[in-house]
Amino acid sequence: QVQLVESGGGLVQPGGSLRLTCEASGNIFTVNYLAWFRQAPGNQRKSDARIAEGPVTVYAPSVQGRFTISMDNDKKTMYLQMNRLKPEDTAVYYCYLGQATESYWGQGTQVTVSS
Repeated sequence: QVQLVESGGGLVQPGGSLRLTCEASGNIFTVNYLAWFRQAPGNQRKSDARIAEGPVTVYAPSVQGRFTISMDNDKKTMYLQMNRLKPEDTAVYYCYLGQATESYWGQGTQVTVSS
């Protein structure tokens, strides 16, 4: 079993920055890729950024150039550095770990961008 715990969310003004952290624990034998998703009220959960071995990173167009995904294998931790935040970035952010046959989600952390 794998557990994922996010932290780092909060209230920030437009143009500000936040860094989200996702700490993984448990039986992590293989990882196909890690990702950050967001879900705003009334919307579907969608992927902002993902990272695979390489590292290979992929970003949604809406966050390209503003968000940076990274991971520390030794600490089993993934990060999402979010810069130049906009009100439309307001959402609950979830980390995701994908394996060959299993996938896991964290509990989510709220990010609110407002003046």
